Amino acid sequence: MKALVLSGGQGTRLRPITSTGAKQLIPVANRPILFYVLDNVARAGLREVGMIISPETGNEIRRVVGSGERWGMNVEYILQDRPGGLAHAVKTARPFLGDSPFVMYLGDNLIGTGIEAFIAKFESAGCAAVILLKEVEDARWFGVAELGPGGRVVRLLEKPRNPPSNLALVGVYVFSPQVHAAIDAIRPSARGELEITDAIQQLIDWNLPVESHVVEGWWLDTGKKDDLLAANTVVLDQWLKSDNQGELDSTSQVTGRVKIGKGSRLVNSRIRGPAIVGENVLIEDSFIGPYSSIGDGTRIRKSVVEHCVVLENCRIDSIDRLEDSVLGKNVTVATNHGSHRALRLLLGDYSAVEL
Repeated sequence: MKALVLSGGQGTRLRPITSTGAKQLIPVANRPILFYVLDNVARAGLREVGMIISPETGNEIRRVVGSGERWGMNVEYILQDRPGGLAHAVKTARPFLGDSPFVMYLGDNLIGTGIEAFIAKFESAGCAAVILLKEVEDARWFGVAELGPGGRVVRLLEKPRNPPSNLALVGVYVFSPQVHAAIDAIRPSARGELEITDAIQQLIDWNLPVESHVVEGWWLDTGKKDDLLAANTVVLDQWLKSDNQGELDSTSQVTGRVKIGKGSRLVNSRIRGPAIVGENVLIEDSFIGPYSSIGDGTRIRKSVVEHCVVLENCRIDSIDRLEDSVLGKNVTVATNHGSHRALRLLLGDYSAVEL
C-alpha cells in the first residue's frame, strides 16, 4: 500500500500568511502541520509516499520535507499544475500509484488518532474505499455521508443545504485502484474541479462497497485562522511535555506544562502553560499565557501574549495584550507609548504594525 499526501493548493482562507508560504508548513506547537501527517503515515508502516505539490509552494515543501528519510520513507514529489480538485490530484498521481491501493491524506488535516485501524478495516473488508467521518454541529459546510446498515455509505453530498446526517468527511481516505475508473467517469463540478466526493459516489452507484469509520477523537482542518489556533490549543493540551532547556533569571517563573528551547532566556517574565517557546528566544518583562507557541529567534518585551501562534524571528514590543493571533515570520508588532487594548491579528511574513 502507498500513501498520497496532498500538499498543494493556494491556502486562500489563510491569506496573507500563506501568500509567502505553504499552509501545510504553518507550525502547530512549533512544528509544521505536515510533519504530524507524515508521523501518522510512518506509524502505519507506509514507506512509499507521493507528495502532491503546487508550482507556487512546491519548492518550499521539497526543502523542508526532503527525501522523507527522517520518517523512514521515500517521498516522490508530484506536481499538480493547477488546483483542479482532490480527484484531479489522484489523477495526476496515477503514474506513481499504479495498481496499488493507497491512503489519501490531506496535508493540512490533523486527527488525534492513528490510521492503522482504518487501513486494517479496508484490508479485511475487501471494499473499494473506506472513508473517515466525524460528527459535526453544522454539516452544511462539509462533504456529508448518509449511511445504511452496518455503516456502509449509500450517498455523499457536497455542502448540502439540508444535510441527511451530521457526519462530515475527514481528510483521510483509503482507496482501491477502482477509484481511478470512477474518476475517469465523472465530470468537473460547478466550480470546475474534479470532486473526490463525486468519485466515491460513482463507486457507490456501481454497487461497489464503500465502508466508513466514525472518528471518535478530534479532527481539525487547519484551513482558517481560528482552526489553526484551535489545532495549536489541542496539540499543546494533549501532546506537550515539559522540557526547559533555556535560562530563567531569579525573577522569572514558569508554571504548568511548558517547553523552552535551547538558547532561550526569560528575564523578569512569566509563562503559564501549556505553552512552547522555541530556541534563541528572548522574553523580557512579559507574560506568555496558555496555548501560545513562540517561534525561534523571537523577541518579546514588555508585552502580554496569550493563545497565539507566533512564527520565527518576530518582535513584539510594549503590547498590552496580544491574543487569538497568528503572526508570520519576521513580523514586528510594537508601540512606543503602550497599547491599552487587546489586539487580534493575522499577519503575513515581514509585516510591521506600529501603534
